[in-house]
Amino acid sequence: MANDPLERFGAVPLFRVSSDDVADGRPLSRAQWGAGGGGDDISPQLSWSGFPAETKSFAVTIHDRDAPTGSGFWHWAVYNIPASVTELAAGAGAEGGANLPAGASMLSNEMRSKSFTGAGPPPGTGTHRYDIVVHALDVERLDLDPESTPAVLGFNAHFHTLARAVIAPIATAGDI
Repeated sequence: MANDPLERFGAVPLFRVSSDDVADGRPLSRAQWGAGGGGDDISPQLSWSGFPAETKSFAVTIHDRDAPTGSGFWHWAVYNIPASVTELAAGAGAEGGANLPAGASMLSNEMRSKSFTGAGPPPGTGTHRYDIVVHALDVERLDLDPESTPAVLGFNAHFHTLARAVIAPIATAGDI
């Protein structure tokens, strides 16, 4: 049975997300792999368009739905991105959020780091899909405790999502 974490949220309109660094269904480059697996832990460049005019902010999440945990693995979670921002540069997920747009906030990932953590699928766990999701929200700010988890962000974003854009690159242990 396939695990599609977005399926249970119901349908919302889709908009476009693209990247200079990753592509849907294509292997991640060395830059988007974790340092522990020979990569650079650099968040991918993302840009989006075609979202609803009523959008007041965005949230971006990167989740490995195929991690052998029962709940997946959160690699990155950013929220309160102003509606005027339609791109995150490569490396925006640097530790602490200094490379994020003004007003945006980052939550700790599964490694308890407020940064982007690159891919690192364990040997023998097959190909992993990394859901990169841009959520167009109907509120300017989500009032989250800065120590919340990405799952709490997902819960809150669910009730404010006008539309979403998804790109899902892949990685398999040994790819780099």
